[in-house]
Amino acid sequence: MMFFTRILTFLSVTALLTAALPLVPRTNVGEGTYYNPGLGSCGITNTASDMIVAVSHLLYDSYPGATANPNLNPICNKKLVATYGGKSVTVTVTDRCMGCAGVYDLDFSPAAFSRLASTSVGRINGVNWEWVA
Repeated sequence: MMFFTRILTFLSVTALLTAALPLVPRTNVGEGTYYNPGLGSCGITNTASDMIVAVSHLLYDSYPGATANPNLNPICNKKLVATYGGKSVTVTVTDRCMGCAGVYDLDFSPAAFSRLASTSVGRINGVNWEWVA
């Protein structure tokens, strides 16, 4: 009986510790482009020098809590870290990218894009990104 009590205690503690651990961030992969921002879907006006990003309309419109009013989308002002070619940039979501074909594609401001690659490239494939907690 003592053996079963110890096993049960061990399993209970293990389950509690596992539940308390933070989730491992999910890395998304998509294409990266850049655009000249202005008034975005979040209702925020940005410039080319701001460290912002537009996420794919597929992600923006299906984000949990999204409503018919894009200004109220909970994805607005979320931060993400994008990595490409060994370089990283932290950006804030302020817009929706209607030209993005993939769910995880990103459209950066020129300033943010240039932290990953030269704007002369125009499009970069294999941008890894994840949400900042």
